Amino acid sequence: MTLPLQILKRYWKFSKFRPQQEEIIQSVLNQQDCVALLPTGGGKSLCFQIPALINDGICIVVSPLIALMQDQVNALNNKDIKAIALTNLNHFSDLERILDNCVYGNYKFLYLSPERLQNPFIQERIKLMNVNLIAVDEAHCISQWGHDFRSAYRSINILKTLHPKVATIALTASATKRVVEDIKEQLKLEQPTIFRHSFNRKNLSYQSLLFEDKDFKIIELLKQNKESAIVYTGSRSATQQLAKMLNRNGISSGYYHGGLNAEEKEQHYHQWISDETRVIVATNAFGMGIDKADVSIVIHINIPESLEHYFQEAGRAGRNQKEAKAILLVGPNDIEIAKKWYIDYVPNVDFLKLIYKKLCTYFQIAYGELNEEKHGFNFNAFCNLYKLSKRKTYNGLKVLDRHGLIVFEELFKKKTSLQFLVNHNVLIDYIKHNDELRLMITTILRTYEGIHSQETSIEIEKIAKTLNIRSSSIIQNLDTLAAKEIVKFKSINTDAQITFSQPREDDKAINRISKEVKKYNKVKLRKIGAVINYIENNNICKSKQLLTYFDEPNSKTCGICNVCTKKENSIVPFEKENVDLILKSIEDKPMTSRMLELNLSLSNKEVVSILKHLLELKKIEQTQTNKFQIKCP
Repeated sequence: MTLPLQILKRYWKFSKFRPQQEEIIQSVLNQQDCVALLPTGGGKSLCFQIPALINDGICIVVSPLIALMQDQVNALNNKDIKAIALTNLNHFSDLERILDNCVYGNYKFLYLSPERLQNPFIQERIKLMNVNLIAVDEAHCISQWGHDFRSAYRSINILKTLHPKVATIALTASATKRVVEDIKEQLKLEQPTIFRHSFNRKNLSYQSLLFEDKDFKIIELLKQNKESAIVYTGSRSATQQLAKMLNRNGISSGYYHGGLNAEEKEQHYHQWISDETRVIVATNAFGMGIDKADVSIVIHINIPESLEHYFQEAGRAGRNQKEAKAILLVGPNDIEIAKKWYIDYVPNVDFLKLIYKKLCTYFQIAYGELNEEKHGFNFNAFCNLYKLSKRKTYNGLKVLDRHGLIVFEELFKKKTSLQFLVNHNVLIDYIKHNDELRLMITTILRTYEGIHSQETSIEIEKIAKTLNIRSSSIIQNLDTLAAKEIVKFKSINTDAQITFSQPREDDKAINRISKEVKKYNKVKLRKIGAVINYIENNNICKSKQLLTYFDEPNSKTCGICNVCTKKENSIVPFEKENVDLILKSIEDKPMTSRMLELNLSLSNKEVVSILKHLLELKKIEQTQTNKFQIKCP
């Protein structure tokens, strides 16, 4: 029998295993179910790839992201290991060929998404395969108590039915005891062995810093840390704006978010991974499967929704074992904003009843009727029609989908897009002779930067609302411009599909799931509470706080976080006369914290602490341009 170490040396050119890898591999080879909790960069994939290569047959790998699957397939193929991914991008004709190869060929790995696994045709073909191992990657997605929850993950246990004697390995980089128990239950694991490697990262300095002028601080940090970096932000538009700001300041940067098409994502990711750009500014869409060893700093400029998210994203720094930093920048008002966000955007039972009724009305579903056809759904138009919060409505639709009342299929990649094809002078001349289009064109140019240089996703409803005219008029005008080859315009009327899974019952339907909804919302609130506590607690080592959250209460202090070093405490004492000085300074005109710092010769920490204090007392307020002014009585 080929030994695991021989496989490791042959294909990966490593001479020894990382901690616990060998024990996990041996457990799998002994046909034992197991759960492997290894930190990011801990070599989780080898734990199923090596035993699958040793045994006859094929390994079924359930993975949540197409990009993650494709990266692993490419890496295996480059080692002359036959692997293939089954994604939503495959046509049906390809589907049959791929599955036949897995049944009759000598493929060693079949990667597929949990959603793809729901197809009965695929299930029947998997039943015919000589399966040697079932691997569930990013297994925390199976639990509503974890993060990145995906309802389709709860049906993965169909593989146990198809191949009851085959061992299952579940892998994750972040899971509490409660999530582990949920993983065991949902996957129907039989007396699984739990492998838990310490999440302690001795080379990673965790810091939470109070700083109002975040742009200034980001530039400072990135100039101090000259290797690769990731900056996480909370919105798609912010990624582009921040990347432009960094480029203007001599720091080569790109951006990444869920609204980019596949080609754009690949381009921006490649530029960063190949060091064409040093910094990538991203939303949390830049997540699972990202692996670059030389990231020296990860900066978060918005409060993350959970410590699981934060820990996983921060853990992308320092994978080469060199000293690295994970920094969470917190503005004076950020905590209150985070609290409000979760109150405003977590859908409660009453809101779910509201949007469910509105959906039924929107698609003219009669009470008691089961209409199983797929309905094209314009999300923005729906929200605008009923004056609903888009973020809260989106979250609500996901909840209805998760509980089986509807199937909510997102097609947001198919965006309405626009690009101006003529140069600035030609456009100015056109506007002169077509004054009725002046306001629309100038509004679009102001709203969407870079629309001259690249095809840009636009929101017709947003433009229409700004101009106080009908969406149809905007579309008609843009069609006219496209016909004259002034713009390139692609109009998509739907961005999602809705299928009703149950007969319409209005409140009765929601009442059946109300207990689970309330329980889930409590979990969400508890998670943001844990994040806020982590930020505000400057008495206990930051690393120790994180490790305690992940059930390592006996961990030692790290000696390198901002609490241990005492170099950058979030809250500093301040003098009353300095409070008065700041109040007097902003009486006449609003000022940023940076302006106050320079004008009054005070430290940033003292200025920020005073501003936070005054905001809490409601003596001052923050403007849309991040300046502070006296609050009107």
